Amino acid sequence: MAGVNNIFDIAGRAMSAQMTRLNTVASNIANARSVAGSREEAYQAIKPLFETEYANHAQTSGIATVNVLGIVEADREPSKIFQPDHPKADEEGYVWGAAVDVEEEMVEMLEASRQYQNNLEVVSTLRSLMMRTVNMGR
Repeated sequence: MAGVNNIFDIAGRAMSAQMTRLNTVASNIANARSVAGSREEAYQAIKPLFETEYANHAQTSGIATVNVLGIVEADREPSKIFQPDHPKADEEGYVWGAAVDVEEEMVEMLEASRQYQNNLEVVSTLRSLMMRTVNMGR
């Protein structure tokens, strides 16, 4: 596992992954009410794609972390809305709403926020324990 030397590296990568997750949620919520003139132009929700990376001797050490492989579009159907007066309406009077489930995004945001906070607590606790250890040697 290149670049993962200690718990700070593991927590840092996990926090970075959760920040990416929060950014995609923010983008999805910001575009949730957008409309387009066709199905192809409608906004598609985006999701981060994660990969678990194990240490060289993961069976004995149990060390693993997470990497963000990329961001992909969710496979969801945009909603077809009848609004004949809308400037983007097609010849039948329909616009296409963003393929975003706001409630799902809110749950995703809460989960990502809690995971980020958990990793921050790990770093804070470890730092505190290291300071106690240093002070014991004095």
